[in-house]
Parts: sequence; C-alpha cells; structure tokens
Amino acid sequence: MMSTTVHYHQGNFPPDTLDWQQLITLIGSANAAVARYDGLLAAIPNAAVLMSPLTTQEAVLSSRIEGTQATMGEVLEYEAKGENKTPATAKEADIWEVLNYRKAMRAAESMLQELPLSQRVIRETHKILLSGVRGHGKSPGEYRRIPNWIGPHGCSIEEARFVPIGADALPEAMSTWERYLHASAPDRLVQLAILHAEFEALHPFLDGNGRLGRMLIPLFMHQAGLIQQPMFYISAYLEANRDAYYDKLLAVSRDDNWTGWCVFFLSAVQQQAEENLKKAGAILDRYNQEKTRFVELSHSQYAIHALDWIFERPMFKSSDFVNSSMIPKPTAQRILNVLKANDILSTMIESSGNRAAVLAYPALLNIAEGRKAF
Repeated sequence: MMSTTVHYHQGNFPPDTLDWQQLITLIGSANAAVARYDGLLAAIPNAAVLMSPLTTQEAVLSSRIEGTQATMGEVLEYEAKGENKTPATAKEADIWEVLNYRKAMRAAESMLQELPLSQRVIRETHKILLSGVRGHGKSPGEYRRIPNWIGPHGCSIEEARFVPIGADALPEAMSTWERYLHASAPDRLVQLAILHAEFEALHPFLDGNGRLGRMLIPLFMHQAGLIQQPMFYISAYLEANRDAYYDKLLAVSRDDNWTGWCVFFLSAVQQQAEENLKKAGAILDRYNQEKTRFVELSHSQYAIHALDWIFERPMFKSSDFVNSSMIPKPTAQRILNVLKANDILSTMIESSGNRAAVLAYPALLNIAEGRKAF
C-alpha cells in the first residue's frame, strides 16, 4: 500500500504563482472588512481594556484547536481566585496553557514597540508560551534539532499525516521565511496567508507551533498597518472549521495548492473581521451605556474608574476590587453592593470564612462568548 504521508514542500516557498483571478474578489472584501473593524477599534477608548474579554476568548479558542478543554469561564474563575500554584489537574494544565497564550501575546505586543516582527520576537514569545506547561521540557524558545511529525498520537513517522522540514534545513528555511515577512507584496493579507501556511509547514518548534502561528496573524496585521492595534481574533473561525483548516494547509505541501489555502484564509479573515466588528461594537455600546448607569447608581466620582477596572477583569474576587482598584475601600465596597443589588454583577462563588466572593460581569462575558453563557 502506498504511503499517504505528506512531506514538506522543499523549494516551493514562496509560491511562484497564484491564481490572482480567483483571489481578487476575496482580497477586496477581506481588506474592506478589516478596514471597517479597524475603524471601530480606533474609536474605542483604551481598547486594550475594553477588548480584554475577546483577547481571553481568542486564547481559549486557539488553545482548543490544539486539544485543550478549558472554557473562558473556567480560565477567568481560576485567575480570579488567584491560585498560582503549579497545575495539579489536567483541567488546570489546560487553563495554564490559555493564560500563557495571553501572556505571550502581551509580551509580543510589547516587543513590537521596539523591534520588527522577526525570528527573535518569535523565539522569545515561544519561550513564554511554553513556560511551566506541558511543553516546557521541549526546548522553549529554541528551534527543534530533531525530526517531528504530525499524525495520530503515538504514530511512527511512516504513519504520519505530515512530516515538516528536516531539522538540518530549518535555520535556513526560517531565514527565508523572515525575508518574505519583510518583503513587499501585492496584497498584505495574501502575504499573511502564505506566511501562516509556511510557518505551520516548517513546524520550527517541538511544541506550540499552531498557537504561535495564529498569534502571528494579528501581530503581522498590526505591523503591516492593516490594524492600528494587534487585536484581531481569528481562532473562532479556524476552530469551527478545524478539519478544513488542516486540510487546506496540508494541500499546500501535497498539491502545491497555495491558491486554495489563500481562498480559505481570506474567507476566514473576512468572516472574523465582520464578527469582530459586531462584538467590538457591542462592547463599545455596552461601555457607553454603563458609563451613565454606573454614575447614576453609585453617585460616585469613582464610577468610571470602577467601570474600567471591571471591564478589564470581568470576573474577579471582591477583595481584589476593594484592595487594588485604587478606590477608597468603603466606597469600593459600596459600589460593589450597588452593582450586585442592580444585577450588574453576579456572584459566581459565595464568600466563605476568609475567602472573598468571586463576582462576574455577565453582560460583557456574554458578548465575548457570542451567546448567553453566564
């Protein structure tokens, strides 16, 4: 029986030709959707705070593509409890992977303020992504020096679905990838599609390649000037279309079908730009409504400060708000009581003994989830 294992497309990156005729309509609609989303993003005051739940949801969904089972609620509840001990269960290990994703993304954003997107930034980001989690023994921040392959758990290289580039050829291939990253291109989104597919095909690290490859999407879009802040959430589409995502990536190496992959990627970008626009708009509307409501209910000069604090941490320990919101403690406690009494905040975990209650802001969390989850 012939092997169905697909091997890396040596010598076929970047692609010589694409069917631009097939891509042209998609290029226009995807770029227009991204521009509309970016226009709204630019209008959001302190977007890093207001979009915080979407950033967490992206970390959850990107990690879920790799097999983690944690939900956004579980991640935020774990974080709110402030239990930073080493994960003791499989669920906690999944949660740590999500939290690391978010930390790594923030670190990459910070690095991009001084450095261009590059191999250096990628290796540093990878180090944070794998710190203290299941892949931490797999050379965080270092390219692999041994073969790896993708397929059913425990399969041999002969049974693999895909075999990436050999470790000996990897450094030169990553340099070629980096040169293409900084090259001029007819369209930035098509360039990004090709960069993402190539990164996944090279599989430069022993673990974490999928998540890191998806982090590169908003980072590149920001550096290329497509979005003013590196906040673009694409994993919902990729997770919902996981089989097609992997099949289209595989077809690049198997059939040299770069155009088919670009069609899939541009469709993903367009649909997620529209979804991101909808969610960002709903968040901004909610924020503007709550500004008036918080002031009217609390009669406090600290009302907007409290609102911003809660938007950034939509699930939190009541004691954290009282102790770290920089609002006088009696006022902070009174604001919490008012918000609970008016069903703006709900209690996730009741207080008990010395343990403070864990509170949630369901209206914002439900926008991020896209459904009534809280």
